[in-house]
Amino acid sequence: MTELSPYEGPKKSLLFTTQLVYILHGLSIVIGLMTGGTILSAFLFGWPSIAAVVLNYIMAPDARGTFLESHFSWQIRTFWYGMVWTVLVALAGFFLTVIVVGPIIWFVGFIVLGIWVAYRIAIGWVRLRQYRPIYSD
Repeated sequence: MTELSPYEGPKKSLLFTTQLVYILHGLSIVIGLMTGGTILSAFLFGWPSIAAVVLNYIMAPDARGTFLESHFSWQIRTFWYGMVWTVLVALAGFFLTVIVVGPIIWFVGFIVLGIWVAYRIAIGWVRLRQYRPIYSD
């Protein structure tokens, strides 16, 4: 009789959910590129990303102790950090509109944030496809 390892890996359904979250976020990014919106607005306010974050919170407890835990954390933090930085850029742009640099702050800030969001989703997805955690030891 063989002894089971204390770590057997995540369930296939949890792996599918993690993949689905990346797909939903990726869909939001594509929607942002293909429509009149931006990557950032589609990522933060589009239904695919909202559904992805809800899935993250529902399924995160099941990911504890697996390599997927880092992916769930990465996905959730990408969304919320994106939201916080968007608010900060919007406020800075609003207050700096008085000295005419506000629109520049908005333009540059939102483009940089959009690239940052797309980068994080792409990196996370690649690491998941390699069955690796986000953070290496």
